Amino acid sequence: MPRLSPGLPLGRLRSSPLLRVLLALLALGFLVYGLGRNWSQTSAALAQLSWWSLGVAFLSVLAGLGLMLVAWRDILAGLGSPLPLRVAARVLFVGQLGKYIPGSVWAFAAMIELARDHGAPPRRTFSATALGLVTSLGCALALAAATLSGELAREAWYLLALIPLILVGLHPRVMTWGLNLALRIAGKEPLDRVLSGTDMARAAAWTMAGWLVYGVHLWVLVGGLRPGGPSLYAVAAGAYALAWATGILTVVVPAGIGVREGAMVIALAPVLDAPRALVVAVVSRVLFTLADAAWAGVGFLVARTVPARVPEPDPA
Repeated sequence: MPRLSPGLPLGRLRSSPLLRVLLALLALGFLVYGLGRNWSQTSAALAQLSWWSLGVAFLSVLAGLGLMLVAWRDILAGLGSPLPLRVAARVLFVGQLGKYIPGSVWAFAAMIELARDHGAPPRRTFSATALGLVTSLGCALALAAATLSGELAREAWYLLALIPLILVGLHPRVMTWGLNLALRIAGKEPLDRVLSGTDMARAAAWTMAGWLVYGVHLWVLVGGLRPGGPSLYAVAAGAYALAWATGILTVVVPAGIGVREGAMVIALAPVLDAPRALVVAVVSRVLFTLADAAWAGVGFLVARTVPARVPEPDPA
């Protein structure tokens, strides 16, 4: 999920289809650059793993992203803007290509404008994405707390201490107050509908399911470098969850690049030495990048024939 920023260049995106195309091409260019920048290291890491393990890991990443899509779509629907699944895939995954452009605001701006094309006002897209990010962070930290060793959990206490704060923040009253405050700062109208506790619980369940599936990809990669059974899954799932949470909270680094890998090496220390853990971290990053591109392609293709809708009035 993209990091949030209220200062979004929405007017230009709304008025210029050409700018949208150029930004999409720019995002793809940065994505390819990111893959090729350290290709020698990446290819060496890939060579240490079997093709079947890479294939299973990639499929699990695709499946995990699909579950996150369902969670985000449910939140947006609960706020009053239901989208067909294929349209939601286009909005979320094509929009998120913008996170590869330095600055991090482009992903969020693109999602807002793509959703606006299908009738979802910006305040709801903003709120759904904010809630999706916070929910994902809470689920990741909860999974890390439940699976990691006691020593590592003690070292990451400052992250795990966020769990009760996130739970309080997801209470409907607190959540609505916080979102309306952010919307007021961004110059938007307040929410006209409050997400129900049932909707929030459903989205959290889909999100946690996504995190459990994400864990499979790291389990398979780690298992490709050392013997391990089902008990290894808990370490792998917790390691990825902790690494992602560390990266997303390090706001100075776009998409957590570098930070996530370092945290994953530390989290995998109980089962892998540093060189092999780094291999896993590098391959994991590559698989997620490829999965982002694959889902964006699917979202673009399946929704390209869906006609645009007139959006609800929403003051800029």
